[in-house]
Amino acid sequence: MCGIAGELRLDGRPARATVVEAMADSLVHRGPDSGGCWHDGSVALGHRRLSIIDLDGSAQPMISTDGRWALVFNGEIFNYRELRQQLRGYPFCTGGDTETILAGIVKHGVGFVDRLVGQFAIAVYDRRSRIMHLVRDRLGILPLYYYLDSHQLIFGSEIKAILSGLDSRPGVDLSSLDDYLWGRSVPSPHTLFDGIYKVQPGHRIEVAVGRELSDHCYWQPPAPTSVGWSAGAAVEAVDAAVGDAVRSALVADVPVGAYLSGGVDSSLIVAKAARFHPGRLKTFAASFGDPRYDELDYARQVSEHVGTDHHEVRVDAADFEELWPTLTWHRDAPMSEPADFAVFRLAQAARAEVKVVLSGEGGDELFGGYPKYRVARAMATASIVPGGVRRAIGGRLDQHLPERLARLRIALRVWSTPGRDEQYRAWFAPFSVAERMDLLGQVAARDTTQKSHTRDPIRAMLLSDLHVWLPDNLLERGDRMSMATSLELRPPLLDHRLTELAFRLPSSVKVRSGQTKWVLKEVARRYLPAQIVDRRKIGFRVPLDAWFRTSLRDTMFDRLSGPGSFVGEVFDRSAVRRLLERHDSGAFNEEIRIWTLMSLQVWHETFFSASRPSATTSTRRES
Repeated sequence: MCGIAGELRLDGRPARATVVEAMADSLVHRGPDSGGCWHDGSVALGHRRLSIIDLDGSAQPMISTDGRWALVFNGEIFNYRELRQQLRGYPFCTGGDTETILAGIVKHGVGFVDRLVGQFAIAVYDRRSRIMHLVRDRLGILPLYYYLDSHQLIFGSEIKAILSGLDSRPGVDLSSLDDYLWGRSVPSPHTLFDGIYKVQPGHRIEVAVGRELSDHCYWQPPAPTSVGWSAGAAVEAVDAAVGDAVRSALVADVPVGAYLSGGVDSSLIVAKAARFHPGRLKTFAASFGDPRYDELDYARQVSEHVGTDHHEVRVDAADFEELWPTLTWHRDAPMSEPADFAVFRLAQAARAEVKVVLSGEGGDELFGGYPKYRVARAMATASIVPGGVRRAIGGRLDQHLPERLARLRIALRVWSTPGRDEQYRAWFAPFSVAERMDLLGQVAARDTTQKSHTRDPIRAMLLSDLHVWLPDNLLERGDRMSMATSLELRPPLLDHRLTELAFRLPSSVKVRSGQTKWVLKEVARRYLPAQIVDRRKIGFRVPLDAWFRTSLRDTMFDRLSGPGSFVGEVFDRSAVRRLLERHDSGAFNEEIRIWTLMSLQVWHETFFSASRPSATTSTRRES
């Protein structure tokens, strides 16, 4: 994994090589091993490298042997050896995957990215046509941002690199605040920074002097196949595909380990990886020390069953106050999930032992693993009631449900959300439609809801999660928390070949007889004890409800309702205060809504206050 940055001047001026070098250096945590910068007239490219494949070669930026193409690349191409065999006519100078991409583009053009298996963000400049191509992998595993005006295109792996290249800091995109309140992140292509955008997953864009930006979608999940799948055939196909994905994700010239939460996804990956990995696989788990959410015992069971070299780390409330600004700087956005603090500490522990880790992201979004999938059809049926009626009933009931009925409260909020496609997002929404209106007042909002074109509510829900929740929340978080420690993260379940298989399968093998993620659990049953496969899903939870009434209470009130509060200024201050007091009473649990506002406040302090965290802030504490 690496960091890339660059500039293309559109106004006839020469590119600022020293600025691009500084942009790349702001990403040194993504690539501490080496760096490079190349410029030619109106274009400059910068790179920071984390050496994983071809350790002594493959320096970037890299120029094709015919001199036409200049490339910087973040990621890993798992099938690069096979692709090199198909490109034998190219005079290779290195043994890595970077030059494989370059050779393929020389021979086939930028469309060669369709053949890549792996995770990647690519910037490649055609010196002949003077077109800059920006390409992001199919699932959005790796990030790529850009800023474009009439004078310049500036891009980078993280927003901080773009900020380093701009003459003035952009303001807050107020139109994105409603999106943020929807899901604690902003869907592509927008961000919370005005004028800074994300390249969308599965897209490539082209920018050239005198032309409009061209955005091309090169990948979409396939439709279900018309050929009938038996349950047994589906299990066999998924078992083989998971094996292929894990085997591919182990391609590296450095040690590879794996996260192990004790859940089905990470446990299955560990069980598969241990079979292919030479020697004893190192595994890593984290805990907050709260018995309500602690899964360490399950992780230990899997480690003993598979035979891994297991490591554990614990996180407490002190980590939050200590790390919140620094990790927000790494995130370039509000910290969307409390568990990310543990993920960071987990990454620190892993980085002390290995340079690459496998993780379990994607299993729920591909195979229907969340509890909401179990009730998808029932919710669709119940939502026949007119939206206005549902909203009125839900609004009256919502405020009276106590903490012990938290799951019912979530379902009620979803049911009272008017539109079908809006309902799919509402499952993860911290604020209801009414609450967002109460907070936002006259602040503008945009409609970024993904429109579904299927009558199958389970598939529609899966597509919504694949397009929004997964890339803009889950994967963004995983990338930043691992890269903060210079650790490469690989989610094998998001191998695009496995993803395509998952979306060709019918919903009946994903949610079956009330069981979520049925087909993947049947695969896991072949490799893991039944008590791991059949246990109730807990998730990576943080005891915020208690912390916001004790150790974090004072900072919560001061930062959200005190003088100078960004949240207090941009949202309705009295509504914010009511929310805090409601939680403080102990009768209701408003932790996720308070967390959402606190994260936004810390983000604004981090990027817009006079004293901002710097790249030199230590994030390397050993566990």
